[in-house]
Parts: sequence; structure tokens; C-alpha cells
Amino acid sequence: MSRLPTVFFGHGSPMVALEKSDTTAAWKGIADEIGKPRAILCISAHWLTRGTAVTAMAQPRTIHDFGAFPQALFDMQYPAPGDPELAFRVRELLDPVPVGLDANWGLDHGTWTVLCHAYPEADIPVVQLGMDAAKSPKEHWQIGQALRPLRDEGVLIMGTGNIVHNLPAMDWDHPDAPPYDWADRFNTAMLDAVVEDRPQAVIDFETLGEDARLAVPSPDHFWPLLYVLGARYPGEEARLHPNFIHHKSLGMTSILIGAE
Repeated sequence: MSRLPTVFFGHGSPMVALEKSDTTAAWKGIADEIGKPRAILCISAHWLTRGTAVTAMAQPRTIHDFGAFPQALFDMQYPAPGDPELAFRVRELLDPVPVGLDANWGLDHGTWTVLCHAYPEADIPVVQLGMDAAKSPKEHWQIGQALRPLRDEGVLIMGTGNIVHNLPAMDWDHPDAPPYDWADRFNTAMLDAVVEDRPQAVIDFETLGEDARLAVPSPDHFWPLLYVLGARYPGEEARLHPNFIHHKSLGMTSILIGAE
């Protein structure tokens, strides 16, 4: 079995699940290029945990973890199976980091709003990895490193979040307006580091000061990128597509790493 790439999706609003756009077409194109993995391990911005955890149920529920959206969004289901054996394998790989086997969470919208476009058949087992909120950026990256062997076992390691994610600053009336200067500077610095394979610069994102504070007011949407970069082998090419900032402060960049 050939080594699978690893991928980060800039997932945006939950409403993307109901949309057909250049972005959702790009997500399907990424999935088509990757091919059909044996299973997917997803690190979503929307599952922060006390300690590291992994979903271990046979049939994860579709979680509608959002508020005032159309009923059609709440009616959506992504009935992918789980993979308890993969959950145990994740726990094995992360040892000595304790990993809880979770039977309650499921697939949150950071996962299924992307997968409903990328793999709409929902026939690939999906497991989510919870991000320990107490860990440092470097520790999140190191967990990604420990997960690397899964790429040779038919498992797609997928992160989903946003490099720039400042919802209060978003300009809802002008979705295609040029980004704020601070958003553009931070996004460019991070993407340059990714393309040039300088993970330490991404781990140390907070050293960018005010730009980082504004672009990443809370780290939950940024951390999934660190897992994907940890799962990267040195020298693997990173491709950016789509690559733009929506509503001036919501980064929609997706990154495919290690594709042949």
C-alpha cells in the first residue's frame, strides 16, 4: 500500500455543507486525488478535550454543534461508520500519552461539513481525535509526528480548522473584500513556513505578536494544522488550494501534503 498524503481543510461556516462552490469542488478534487483511504482520522477544531481522546464507537452520530442555522442543516446526516480498531491503534501509537476511548462524541461539523463534499458516499470509517486543551503547540505537533505510521496503513490523517479565524472581525457584507492587513500578514507568514517546510515557525506562531493575537484569538481552529504538519515527512511538498481569506478574517486555505 502506498503512503497516503495528509491534508488540512479550511472549513469555514457550517453552511458550507449546503453549498456548491469553487471551494467545495476543490475539496472533492483533493479527495479524488488522494483516492479512497481505508479509514480517516480527523482532527477537528470543534473537539477540545481534557486529555487526549479518540472516538471508539462503531457508528458515530452526526453532531449538529451550532446555533441559528436553517433546518436543512440540522437535517443533514453523515452516516459514516466508526473504526474501533483504529481507535486502539491510535492509542498504541501515542503511548505513553494517555488516550481515552470515547463512546459519546461522534462527528462534529468541523468533520462532516467537509466530508459530505470530499467523500459524499459516507462509506469510509471515520475516527475523530480530540485535542487536549492543556497541551502546548509543540505537543500537538508531536502527536501528529507519532501518528505518521498511519499514512502507510491506509489511513488519511486530516485536520480541519482555519489558519485565520476571527469571527467578531468578519465583514459579513463583503465576503470577497481584501483581508485585513494583519490577517494577510499572518496568513502569508504561516503559509510561507508551510511551503518551505519550516514547522517550528508555525509552532511558534504566537511570536508574531499582535498579528497572531488578532488572527488566532483562540487556538482551537489553528491547532489542527499542527497535527497535519507533524504527520509530514521532511521534504514533502505542500500544495495550497483553495487559498483565500473570506469576509476579511476567515482563512479558507486548504493544504495537501505529500501527494505524488
